[in-house]
Amino acid sequence: MALNSMNPVKDFTVDSRENASALVRKLASCGFQASELGSAVSIMREMRDDAKCTRFFAFTANLVASGLRGVLAQFIREARVDAVLTTGGAIDHDLIKSHAPYLQGSFFLDDVALHKKKINRLGNILVPNDRYALLEKKVQPVFRKLYEKRKVWATSDFVRELASELCLNDKNSFLRACLERGTPVFVPGFVDSALGLQLHFFKQDYPDFVLDETGDFKKLATLVLSAKKTGAVILGGGIAKHHTIGANILRGGLEYSVYFTTASPFDGSLSGAQVQEAKSWGKIKERGKAVTVVGDATISFPLAVAALVA
Repeated sequence: MALNSMNPVKDFTVDSRENASALVRKLASCGFQASELGSAVSIMREMRDDAKCTRFFAFTANLVASGLRGVLAQFIREARVDAVLTTGGAIDHDLIKSHAPYLQGSFFLDDVALHKKKINRLGNILVPNDRYALLEKKVQPVFRKLYEKRKVWATSDFVRELASELCLNDKNSFLRACLERGTPVFVPGFVDSALGLQLHFFKQDYPDFVLDETGDFKKLATLVLSAKKTGAVILGGGIAKHHTIGANILRGGLEYSVYFTTASPFDGSLSGAQVQEAKSWGKIKERGKAVTVVGDATISFPLAVAALVA
């Protein structure tokens, strides 16, 4: 940034009559992460409105466990997302929450007491064990139905069928939003999940059933290579983030990239790597429009989406 092109920091006040879009416009001139959020919204809006852009959306499972799940579904619909990349746990949470809620707790509960009560703690969200019993009851009949159709499934096709059987009655389901748009859901780490365990149980009786995690790579690569431009919004890190930006190496990188993260870049982890590091790998184009928003995505992402859809 040239010194003569810098804008002043602007003091602001909050008006109760303002919508989120007006507030985010003020935040853009505030400094610190508020300004990064303003830049993120600007890039997300350009990405959404660029008819030549193929849009990727990646997120981690914990966000689906939270109330942010409804915003994820909204973003898929309203930002015209073309592909979702996530983890096996995200599918677990979406299927379960389509039939039973999770509970609010505290970060400071007695975890030994929770274990004795058969309640699992995810931050300040509580997931009773009976939710996983419910998952088993719901998915095993669907597994048998899919087995009767064919023996080998690419993961995205398998997830689509699970969603069509189990998520259609919940408007906050991100899997339902993907079904409505015809958006594929790529899950490179499917077996690292409660569903992966259920699939293992199923295969004890049906050992010739195969979930082919490599079967999606051609579909993903075709989506990337046929795109005139690509953009990604990525919440958190891990395998969903890496699969998204790694696939885009095939075309020389993303044109648009927005990261929402709490991870530090200073341990060399992929989860903590910020957008500028990805440019060294060719995962984001050298002149690609990119920003990293540091902060809890359950706060920053709804603000961004509210500004985007206002």
